[in-house]
Amino acid sequence: MSDIDTLAAEADRSIAAAPDLMALEALRVTLLGKQGSISALLKTLGAMPPEVRQVEGPRIHAAREGVTAALTARKDALEAAALDERLATETLDLTLPARETPRGAIHPVSQVMDELAEIFADMGFAVATGPEIEDDWHNFTALNMPETHPARAMHDTFYFPDQMAAGGGKMLLRTHTSPVQIRTMVSQGAPVRIIAPGRVYRSDSDATHTPMFHQIEGLVIDKGIHLGHLKWTLETFLKAFFERDDIVLRLRPSYFPFTEPSVEVDVGWEEVGGRRVLGGSGDDPGHGWMELLGSGMVNPRVLEFCGLDPAEWQGFAFGVGVDRLAMLKYAMDDLRAFFDGDLRWLRHYGFSALDVPTLSTGVGARA
Repeated sequence: MSDIDTLAAEADRSIAAAPDLMALEALRVTLLGKQGSISALLKTLGAMPPEVRQVEGPRIHAAREGVTAALTARKDALEAAALDERLATETLDLTLPARETPRGAIHPVSQVMDELAEIFADMGFAVATGPEIEDDWHNFTALNMPETHPARAMHDTFYFPDQMAAGGGKMLLRTHTSPVQIRTMVSQGAPVRIIAPGRVYRSDSDATHTPMFHQIEGLVIDKGIHLGHLKWTLETFLKAFFERDDIVLRLRPSYFPFTEPSVEVDVGWEEVGGRRVLGGSGDDPGHGWMELLGSGMVNPRVLEFCGLDPAEWQGFAFGVGVDRLAMLKYAMDDLRAFFDGDLRWLRHYGFSALDVPTLSTGVGARA
């Protein structure tokens, strides 16, 4: 017992007198290392009779814990003293020029959002926003999606199981920006001409899908609106965005619960330098068609949900992924890189703050 007490007392005195971190580390090895004095005491426990081990074991472990605590406290004190000394002696001349000019970059998604807003503003569209946490009625029911629709399934949609809407419906992360259209029609009535850009969420992840991505949807509600207005709007938008006059569209019949009739929009492409570039008719030799977006005339039931008379008001809607538009325009091949936070990728694909999209200088022009 006296040997353990003596060893612990000498260890405390040595630790308290350690002049620097190097000397303290040497003490730690001497006391607690594989060949250290405290470690040697621990090794003797196995050879002790059980009745002796019951008495000496707790004392040896207490000595080890005390030494460990003393080492930690002394280390903290030495590090604090070193920091104080460094702060007292170091100076920084703020008048000196920076060694490297700080450089930020605009993310391609943000840039494309600005490009889209510029193009649609020229066509008389306002930008509308809405909450990313939505209720079941705005996200599904008001868009004419039945209870059995696959999009409502748990494996496709992120629900909040413990949170309910005021009307009793489920709460969820919106799966598209279409609820913004519903909220706009309910609050503002008609006529309406808006785009709704923003983040949306779906339970999907691979090279071309992520659980969170960006979408822009357009909505026009007025009197006498027909499918020709939709096609002209999409052609004008895509020609301005890709800055090519030879953009050719092909409309294919499709089905969406919230539009009737519904059409998928294909865009002609040609191969340039080993990659597909939008432009030209997909029926020409060496060309093809690429599915780009979904659209259609707003379903009369959706208008009724929003309190509008389908006999008086008609409209069209469309939706396209912002991330996909960025990939096509700026030759990116993996959607996951958009969210990796790799500075090398952002320096390569990012935009200067001076690259403000305008129709006069070109929405894709770089400063």
